[in-house]
Amino acid sequence: MDLLDSILNSMDAPPTTNEQQKTIIKKQREMVERMQNKQKEELLRFRKYVEERMGRFAKDDRTYIEFQPLDKVHRSVIHEIAENGGFIAMSFGREEEDRHSVVYKKEHPPSEDEVTARRNGEGWNKEIAKEYSDRRKERLAQEQNLIDREVTTEAGTSTARCSSSNSTYLASIEVKPTTNYKAKYAHLIGESAALQAARKTETNQSYGFVPSKNKKDMRSIEQTLADIQAKKRLKLQQQQQEQQEHELAASQEVNPGTEEI
Repeated sequence: MDLLDSILNSMDAPPTTNEQQKTIIKKQREMVERMQNKQKEELLRFRKYVEERMGRFAKDDRTYIEFQPLDKVHRSVIHEIAENGGFIAMSFGREEEDRHSVVYKKEHPPSEDEVTARRNGEGWNKEIAKEYSDRRKERLAQEQNLIDREVTTEAGTSTARCSSSNSTYLASIEVKPTTNYKAKYAHLIGESAALQAARKTETNQSYGFVPSKNKKDMRSIEQTLADIQAKKRLKLQQQQQEQQEHELAASQEVNPGTEEI
């Protein structure tokens, strides 16, 4: 006899089940079977109720029907029958509290606003539909205004960039006169005067070192414009006078015998 046989022989035999215990187990099994059969019968009645209700729903003008809060098993029956009948079934609410199913016709599916409202637990009617429609229109208007502002800002930035590029391009172009200033006025003012008039201007190196208080122009716009016009007139008169003097000198050189009367 080996060690395993000795261990098995030393163990006590399992207790035998008496008749009373057998009866209790049998009753429990029968009770479970009765409960299961009852649940099956109840589900069959519920399935028949849902089928009849959806049959009436398919023939009338309603766009959706709503069921009372039910557990997951009963909701699965509703969804199964709705799918077989060509409907759309959706569940809303919190589990174990008010979770319920709503069945829609395929030609009248729920809108985004309705789905949002039902998920928020607000239900759905004409007043709620109008409220959500107004909210959506207001949100779309705000988004459109934001888009318009962004487009305007981008357009302004693009215009500024184009203007800056054009200014840079124009500044890079060297402007050259089409005629020779010296040759044009040489017969009036002579070669030396033409050279003096056409000399290249140079930048004032002391510019920028004037005190700031001396740079402030206290004149009004009208006074400034009037002063500019007066300077232009004075300059024009001086040029005309100089031109007349040069013409007179030139005429005297050509006719030395002419005397001024």
